[in-house]
Amino acid sequence: MNRALTLYPAIDLKSGVCVRLLYGRMDQATVYNKDPVSQAEIFVENGFSWVHIVDLDGAFSGKSENRPMAEAIIANTVLKAQLGGGIRDMASVELWLDLGMSRIILGTAAVRDVEFVKSACRAFPGQVVVGIDARDGRVKTDGWDGDTGHTPQEIAKRYEDEGVAEIIYTDIGRDGALAGVNVEATAALADAVAIPVIASGGVASVKDIELLASAHDNIEGVIIGRALYDGRIDPAAALKAANPAK
Repeated sequence: MNRALTLYPAIDLKSGVCVRLLYGRMDQATVYNKDPVSQAEIFVENGFSWVHIVDLDGAFSGKSENRPMAEAIIANTVLKAQLGGGIRDMASVELWLDLGMSRIILGTAAVRDVEFVKSACRAFPGQVVVGIDARDGRVKTDGWDGDTGHTPQEIAKRYEDEGVAEIIYTDIGRDGALAGVNVEATAALADAVAIPVIASGGVASVKDIELLASAHDNIEGVIIGRALYDGRIDPAAALKAANPAK
């Protein structure tokens, strides 16, 4: 029997509205909802328990740019939330956790400032997620513009036994493209470390959820974006596929 997965519907914030990008390109943004809080409420009605929030502007600038909208989501819904994009110092980590964010995601910082990320993990065990975004097997930073020369496995292994809650692995080449999730690369990363892995990028159908559930015991969840907004994935069917025992 497939193991249960946690589903993380995504809210990507750009200029205060809910968008989806194609291949991570800011000039390829589709606006899906001008009221991110109402979108979060839709996810509640659909039966989801988590929401994955990304401050796209912050990912490029290196500081929170969509704070009012992110705050409003956690203040006005019952969803547990994880936030990434522009969080690059301890003060920002503390701020968001104090505001009620369940987990914060460190991506660029996880490549550039290993000691900061490890310190954050020690200070807030179980509340720090490492985001690893890769294209063609190479990890990218700064809103996916910067090339690190590292593989996902190399970055992930830096944080083994450091208290990281999860690793989010995003295949940039599939993100927003509805091309199907990269099950093989996600499973390879899940096999390389003991930290639970969340898959992201390219999820196009319920079949992708089923494939991930059976691919590796260390894959904990999956982020769903464009396919959910476009109606290609029915929320009830997705939740059933993620937890077939129910």
